[in-house]
Amino acid sequence: MTDTRTTAHQLQQIARLWPDLHDALGDRTQHAWPPPQLRDYIAGLERDALDDPAAYNAARRGLERSPDQLGTRPIPISLRVHDTMRTVEAALLDTADRIARSVQRPPQQPPAPAHAATARTRGERLVWEDRARRLDAARRDACDPRRWQPQHGRTAIRAALWLSGRASGSSGPFRPLSAVEEQHLARVAAGALARVESVLDLADHRRELTAEHPCQCGGTIEVYGGAGARPVARCKGCGALWSEGGVIAA
Repeated sequence: MTDTRTTAHQLQQIARLWPDLHDALGDRTQHAWPPPQLRDYIAGLERDALDDPAAYNAARRGLERSPDQLGTRPIPISLRVHDTMRTVEAALLDTADRIARSVQRPPQQPPAPAHAATARTRGERLVWEDRARRLDAARRDACDPRRWQPQHGRTAIRAALWLSGRASGSSGPFRPLSAVEEQHLARVAAGALARVESVLDLADHRRELTAEHPCQCGGTIEVYGGAGARPVARCKGCGALWSEGGVIAA
């Protein structure tokens, strides 16, 4: 079962972090993780473990062509941050459009137009007053700020907050999300937040090298860092540690 509170919190976190992405957009010192020094050291470990030099050289050329290896470029913005913002915003807006079409109740229909006339009796006056109330209710319903208006305010922050309201079941001209919609929204929210935290270096990165690239002792090497921690590589077998500067402990 989907935890809608987690989904709502993740979407709110995206909205809170969005201004930080704008700040980071002009920072051209952003680097892919792990840092180049540690990445080169790990590449050396992998090269030593490969029996086929041709395979290593082919893999190395592939890395050199990868956009993740470009590092800082002489351009006015960080392409890595820009691409993340564009991808996340597109996903949030598309999800909001789709969910709104499914769960948002259509605006109330106003009463049919009528010719102006003078109310000559109490009954006629009551009819005109009722019509005026229905006109006002229809206008207010159509302009309800809780509605998702596809033609207005198409920003990542607004989409994230509106979707957070749907995940938490906030009141409004909507029906509750179905189980399928909850699951879809949970996947979008988790994936979007992971991208944002990664580009801002807020996530706790952790990954294992493949079994083909073990430590000299035969153990699996795990690389971790981020979230303010200094990136390191550790052997899960012998406990050897490597940092950007080289071996910490063996």
